[in-house]
Amino acid sequence: MRDENFDAFIEEFGEANLCHPVPQSSIDKWTTALPPRLLTYWREEGWCGYADGLFWTVNPDDYEAAVSEWLKDTPLEGIDQFHVIARTAFGKLYLWGERSGSSATILTTTQSLVGMKGDLARTMDDPDIHASSFFVSRYQSDANLKDETGKELFARAPKKYGPVGVDEMYAFVPAIAAGGRLQLSCLQKVGIQAHLTMLRQFGRPALYLR
Repeated sequence: MRDENFDAFIEEFGEANLCHPVPQSSIDKWTTALPPRLLTYWREEGWCGYADGLFWTVNPDDYEAAVSEWLKDTPLEGIDQFHVIARTAFGKLYLWGERSGSSATILTTTQSLVGMKGDLARTMDDPDIHASSFFVSRYQSDANLKDETGKELFARAPKKYGPVGVDEMYAFVPAIAAGGRLQLSCLQKVGIQAHLTMLRQFGRPALYLR
């Protein structure tokens, strides 16, 4: 049965468009690293795409290599054990720290990291509250991207390129770090894992603390 925080998330994003049941083996594997409430969401909802693929809950195993690559040689490396619990259609990766909770985000499009200074500096008191707070504080506008004129891209991207699948993302080609433009015409639908690896090759991401 959904709690009020996940209900609020569904009210914002709508019911899932595509879901994969989470195997018990994954629940068991992540029991010591992730909060019980998040695992309950997995068990009851699955790993899913919402708002026509704008926002996805994911299997952290699929992103462990990407996390290692993106945090290497940055101030976030080694201060916590981070795992990806969700991502957007544009490759924004939401991290969960085993000690600090939902304290950091990888913005792959702009080659940057965003960390919550207060959360990173302390150990969370109640992981379940942090997990439910993560979902209730998600908004479609934050998951979206805007082009150079300030117009949101996601509503137009699926019409031009088709919807993203569970292993896909919309990417700018050339990448923004290589001089690309924030324009609909510069988007392509690509395999997410290979593209995340490629983007990291443009250099160490900058860290912004809030």
